[in-house]
Amino acid sequence: MAWRMPSETAPHDRTWMTFPREGQTLGETAELREEGYAAWTAVAHVVAEFEPVSMLVDPSELSRARRMLGGHIEIVETPVGEFWARDTGPTFVVDDERPGVLGAVDWIFNGWGDNDWADWRPSSDHARFIAAQVGAELVSSTLVNEGGGIHVDGEGTVLLTETVQLDPRRNPFADRARVEAEMLRTLGASTSVWLPRGLTRDYDEFGTNGHVDIVATLTAPGHLLLHEQPDPAHPDHAVIRELREFLGSQTDAAGRRFEITGIPAPSTLRDEAGFVDWSYVNHLVTNDGVVACGFGDDAADARAREILAQAYPGRRVVSVDARPLFDRGGGIHCITQHQPSLVGAEG
Repeated sequence: MAWRMPSETAPHDRTWMTFPREGQTLGETAELREEGYAAWTAVAHVVAEFEPVSMLVDPSELSRARRMLGGHIEIVETPVGEFWARDTGPTFVVDDERPGVLGAVDWIFNGWGDNDWADWRPSSDHARFIAAQVGAELVSSTLVNEGGGIHVDGEGTVLLTETVQLDPRRNPFADRARVEAEMLRTLGASTSVWLPRGLTRDYDEFGTNGHVDIVATLTAPGHLLLHEQPDPAHPDHAVIRELREFLGSQTDAAGRRFEITGIPAPSTLRDEAGFVDWSYVNHLVTNDGVVACGFGDDAADARAREILAQAYPGRRVVSVDARPLFDRGGGIHCITQHQPSLVGAEG
């Protein structure tokens, strides 16, 4: 077996999502809960413009999901705790030696480090459940990891963060060599690029401790899209300056230095909880489209769409208001998990 995770830009069969359920993440008031339901639903409807969407739904939320999602989004009933599909679902891989075989990496999910607030146990088998739904071969892993903690170029390069995969609350006995060996075995990644850290807000109580998918992504082999915070008043201004310098010194699996394009953050610096981590990097690439985060900043949102359109030529870029998602701990990439097609998965 030679498992390989294709680039997100390769063709998809569908995108998987998880419908929210009542609890701390969704919100304590009826107004907040409705806002959360609406945000997940809005993303699902836009993704469905480009490719099929399958939605995991807790039995307690079936009637609401049917009403809000309509008939063109597949509903799959299963128990739900956390509803960040990128992290609880499988990471799909292909086997170039067996063209008709889809694999599903089943990372251990422990609520981003077994946080007291995380209702992670009901969702800890979502990877296995989805794999069974699509007939994918299960690729079991003993590594605690989440889909939001990795990005690949499909040609042997993976982006990681030291404070995620080497987090002692996740993998107390892991070192770089062990993690890199697992990236090679499960994703076909021969070159691991270790970011030293993530964005500031991501280290708060309800953060992931440095997920890469709000910091940087590989839009094509040799090309990085990097979050940019132009305002020196925001602590991420200094963080990103250091990360740009670091990434500029790195090479991919083919030995290329990265070409780096910055995508500036919106103008809002703070919310009630402190400095925001609003990032346009946290988008989903779909068949013929890009579903981008919007933040109610018309100029910045438009600039982000232009940059994304240049990064992904030939794809239509659509913004969806992601502020309710970020208020709850993530963005559009975080609540979606793409399933690659076995036809055209070579990139």
